[in-house]
This record gives sequence, structure tokens and C-alpha cells, in this order.
Amino acid sequence: QVLDAALEEAGIDRDDTFVTNAVKHFKHEPRGKKRIHKTPAVSEISACRWWLDAERTLVKPKVIVTLGGTAALGVLGRKVAVTRERGQPLPLSDATALLTVHPSYLLRIPDREAAALERARFVDDLKKVRHLL
Repeated sequence: QVLDAALEEAGIDRDDTFVTNAVKHFKHEPRGKKRIHKTPAVSEISACRWWLDAERTLVKPKVIVTLGGTAALGVLGRKVAVTRERGQPLPLSDATALLTVHPSYLLRIPDREAAALERARFVDDLKKVRHLL
């Protein structure tokens, strides 16, 4: 829902996008009555890389937007500081990558004002995609 709303605000039609996950399985750990998503290990991201590469071959995207560190590692093959490298086009052999934060990050910011600023930055990152197409 966060991503869909941000895409709309950025002027990107959701039907023109292909969304996938860098890791095709999810692990959770119980915390009280909740199940919390566990960050995948580098080995798990690497194990799913072939699948991501196959999707890229089939879809042939011009721009790949990585949402968070796991996606960035899956696409770039290296760890990155997303908050430092976000919003900057990175040339790949077959497309251009644009790193930004994961939408769930926006939901975890406790301060309303800070959350609104980060959400605006997220939308600004997505607006850059239109200029890369």
C-alpha cells in the first residue's frame, strides 16, 4: 500500500512496473504474539541471485529500483549503505539501478514529522525513475 501510494504520487502507473523479491523465501521469528520478518543472510540472497537474473532477462527492465539493502545486495552483488547511495542512478550492464529505502522502513519511523520527510524523499526517489526511462 505504501509503495502503491508513492508510485501514484510520483506519477508512475503501477501496471507499468514489475515487482519481485530478491529473496524468494521468508523467515520469521516470533516476538510476543507477532511474527517478525528476519533479514536474510548474504548466502540466502546469493542463492536466489540466479532467479533474479532470470527475471531480469525475461522482463528486460530499463530501470531497476531496489527497495532496501536486501534488494540492493541482490541486484548489485555488494552491500551498500542505502541511505547514502539512494536516489543516484547506477549503471548496470543491462539497465540502470536506483536505490531507495524499503517502504516498511517508512512505517517504522516513530516521529511523525521525520516519517513525513522520509516519505517525501521516497517519492522524490521514485520521481527520478521517470527521467531514466
